[in-house]
Amino acid sequence: MFGKFSFKKAAIIAHDLVMTAVAVVLSIMLRFNDAEQAERFHYLWQVLPSFLAYAALVYMWFGLYKSKWRFASLPDLIGIAKSVGVLTLTALGIDYVLVGREFYGFYFFGRQTLLIYALLQMALLGGPRLAYRAWKDKRRKADVAHSPAAPALLIGRSNEVEFVLRALENGALTGLSPKAILSPRKADYDQSIRGVPVAGPVGALEDVVTDLAAQGVAIRRLVVLPSALAADSNPEALFRSARRLGLVLSRFQSMDGEAAQIAPVSIEDLLLRPTVSIDLPRLSGFLKGKRVVITGGGGSIGSEVCLKVAGFGASSILVVENSELALHTITEQLAAQFRRLELTGHICDVRDRERLFALLQDFRPDVVFHAAALKHVPYLEQDWEEGIRTNVTGSINAADATVAAGAEAFVMISTDKAIEPASMLGATKRFAEIYTEALDERLRCEGATTRLISVRFGNVLGSNGSVVPKFKAQIERGGPLTVTHPDMVRYFMTVGEAADLVLTAATHARDPAATTRASTYVLKMGQPVRIVDLAERLVLLSGFEPGVDIEIRFSGVRPGERLNEILFAKDETKVDIGVEGVLAAQTVGASLPAIAAWVERLGAAVADHDRAAAETVFREAIPTFRITVRADANGQGIPVPDAQA
Repeated sequence: MFGKFSFKKAAIIAHDLVMTAVAVVLSIMLRFNDAEQAERFHYLWQVLPSFLAYAALVYMWFGLYKSKWRFASLPDLIGIAKSVGVLTLTALGIDYVLVGREFYGFYFFGRQTLLIYALLQMALLGGPRLAYRAWKDKRRKADVAHSPAAPALLIGRSNEVEFVLRALENGALTGLSPKAILSPRKADYDQSIRGVPVAGPVGALEDVVTDLAAQGVAIRRLVVLPSALAADSNPEALFRSARRLGLVLSRFQSMDGEAAQIAPVSIEDLLLRPTVSIDLPRLSGFLKGKRVVITGGGGSIGSEVCLKVAGFGASSILVVENSELALHTITEQLAAQFRRLELTGHICDVRDRERLFALLQDFRPDVVFHAAALKHVPYLEQDWEEGIRTNVTGSINAADATVAAGAEAFVMISTDKAIEPASMLGATKRFAEIYTEALDERLRCEGATTRLISVRFGNVLGSNGSVVPKFKAQIERGGPLTVTHPDMVRYFMTVGEAADLVLTAATHARDPAATTRASTYVLKMGQPVRIVDLAERLVLLSGFEPGVDIEIRFSGVRPGERLNEILFAKDETKVDIGVEGVLAAQTVGASLPAIAAWVERLGAAVADHDRAAAETVFREAIPTFRITVRADANGQGIPVPDAQA
């Protein structure tokens, strides 16, 4: 209730008590004549100190000293009103019940005096707070007027825009000078929000920019809010208009510490909106103060997991990465953004079992996120031995090292291609899942607290080697865009959404209240998207007409690919674990001795470069494994008859 005490808080308390005394005295002076005043003041000086002490407790109870005057607003006035109401009712009760005419021969205050007191008290407590805020806002606006700021348009709903304007006023966001607002809501038109006019709908962008230019205001930035990027807001038209005007779209990001941020809008932002709300307090509670290892921490997913883990309060992070450049990039970024973070980075290949064990033993992690993997279907069809070495052997090494180091949890990032796999990528990742499940089951039977889980998700927009960067590069060259098949369908999610849901799955695995113990988690990815539709929308967002300005060409299904991805295998049971965005797959497991025998045979197949032997092992371990497309003599994909699969 009292919070941290300081000289500033003491001054505010003193101010409020003085204003309380003034309100009491003024209410008596305004209500009574000289003789009646003298009679009441004779007793008032005896009881006023006790009333002020009581008032101080009431003010603290209603939180008057938890908020800064600089940001005084309606909630503060409500707290003042509640406090004054309690004080007024208390005085009324004492006046009419404990004192009354029988004791003094008259009511000390009376109802009219108490009404006057309540109004005076509200004004004397709330007025200085609002006046101080108005003065600070005026000073802030004067500073902004004399500081460099880009003339900007804000695009979004009124509630979102008001948040941005407040961030500008209080200094959390700088460098912008809003000149007008475009809103998707008709009710906002011809209004103003915090002094900035709403100039019309989003579709009027070009007219508004032209009108402002005629008035001598050259718009330099367009800041879009989430509602302007929603699918029903036609973001393609907004993007094309911005390109014609030569303006760069920026998006307002959530508050980060004491500062707000804006960032350029990428095409990925317009292609897909995250559909899953993340339980941020749950993630913060899970990771705060933890020691975390991320293997493959320099990759697309691994680096995002690093940033998320640091942002949710991990005390120490060890990044394990076999690429020196990727390791340098992510550790530099972490060091710049999280200066209090204890950060370590080591070059290490997860295939190197001895070194990986040594690093984890020395670091002693609480949680290990295993993101190191080879992930591209065509390369693993060609270099399948490397897929086994990294995705199978490397994952086994990481899981075993985690258990040996005594960590609480191991999270292996898998893929939807592991479900009824049709490629060496899918087979190697499913085999790694099987090992994770078996090791977790053995630890559970032994009563160990370490959890090992796998998390599956689909294609990640903007990740290294994904389809969107490829399409963007092809558009920049003038096309054509190469799509493998008109009916090719994939699940997509953003890098940030993927990382958030990986962390969310990990929180459930470590939740002692969880009723479902599962080792394989599947992320909900919304509706699958046709690749050709994705290509066409990307062409439109780039300001071109598909099939006219940019050709879309079908190149044929590649080895190891299939037209549709699935979320659950036929032999898996889907379980709702009560966590938004995450489901569990209860799978048919295998014993560790059987897995050890398979691993030995896979090692022999790799040593002998015998792909057929490796596929035989995978079919034994994964009954649903079936290669549906192989490479012909020219490297093109051809369907495989059932008898040869």
